[in-house]
Amino acid sequence: VQLQASGGGLVQTGGSLRLSCAASGFTFIHYGIGWFRQAPGKEREWVSCISASGGVTRYTDSVKGRFTVSRDNAKNTVYLQMKSLKAEDTSVYYCVADRSGCGLKFLSGNADYWGQGTQVTVSS
Repeated sequence: VQLQASGGGLVQTGGSLRLSCAASGFTFIHYGIGWFRQAPGKEREWVSCISASGGVTRYTDSVKGRFTVSRDNAKNTVYLQMKSLKAEDTSVYYCVADRSGCGLKFLSGNADYWGQGTQVTVSS
């Protein structure tokens, strides 16, 4: 199983980035996919999730209206479009997949598969 996250980088406050997560090794269309992040010295937090069908999306309050999660099941890829970035968005972002979707198991950090992180740094 692989969840390959990419697209991180350095951006100024107010800027945008798009993260991608390319998945392989499992039946992508059966899994809810999402993102967690962790900043230095802080606890890991969930950011967003999209259901297997793409019909349901969830966002943590701090990113609502700024981040958009989407998926392309033909490409086994999930995207996180991030706009109006703030310094507090600076974190390592992890791509996550769970067979049960975007429910409590996922939100509590107990998802089935985790990818390596990609660093997002927002400078003021």
